[in-house]
Amino acid sequence: MVTGWLERERSRRGQRALVRQLEYQEAKSRSLDGHQADYVAFMIAESRRVRAVIERTRQVQPYGRVLEVGSGAHGLIFHFDTTCRVGVDPLAHHYAALFPWWQRQASTITSLGNALPFPDASFDVVLCDNVVDHAEDPRGIIAEIARVLAPGGCLYFTVNVHHRLYAAAAFLHGAWNAVGIRLEVGPFADHTVHLTPERGRRLFAGLPFSVIAETCDIDEVKAAARRTRPRHLGDRLKRTFYKNAVLEVVARRTQ
Repeated sequence: MVTGWLERERSRRGQRALVRQLEYQEAKSRSLDGHQADYVAFMIAESRRVRAVIERTRQVQPYGRVLEVGSGAHGLIFHFDTTCRVGVDPLAHHYAALFPWWQRQASTITSLGNALPFPDASFDVVLCDNVVDHAEDPRGIIAEIARVLAPGGCLYFTVNVHHRLYAAAAFLHGAWNAVGIRLEVGPFADHTVHLTPERGRRLFAGLPFSVIAETCDIDEVKAAARRTRPRHLGDRLKRTFYKNAVLEVVARRTQ
């Protein structure tokens, strides 16, 4: 009974995070008029940066099959320079209508990341950028990526990670909403889980991946918080209890 309740609550949080994300992107679309070129320039630069990170360990071929899981509104895939590029997102059909300027640059499919609609070993490169902590099944997404990635293929993965203080706060936020106290705190309502670096790494445990490169910018995030004039208690806490550091992983799908 407890397991079933936890699964239902995790699903509810995942659905609520999707609703909030769509509302946010709808508002952004309404304010976009005249600024499309700025967004495209940023997206091109970010796609090139990520490709350069990948190519420190593996050359991406011009004809390479590239998938982005969680391509979202402004994903890496839309300006990733290959002939075969596909984006998957549960809100893909909404984003295609909201942001046609760049969404047409890749094929997009509406699907959850833990149930990818592709055969085994379909892709040479998979991108998953700041996605899994918004989803109801982070581990399931990584397992599906392993399935659709060809042996020897490359995964580029990032997730925001936080001090365990915020992981505990996220758990409490989920708990009081689960028992019927509908009080949403934005950063926790937009995510299904707040991962620590250790929990982020454990997503790969037992799966056929070999980590080639890993970075985590905790020290930089804490230093930036100390340089910023605090606006409230939350900003002061970030000076010691870091929030929104980025765990970046490049991994190879083993044979």
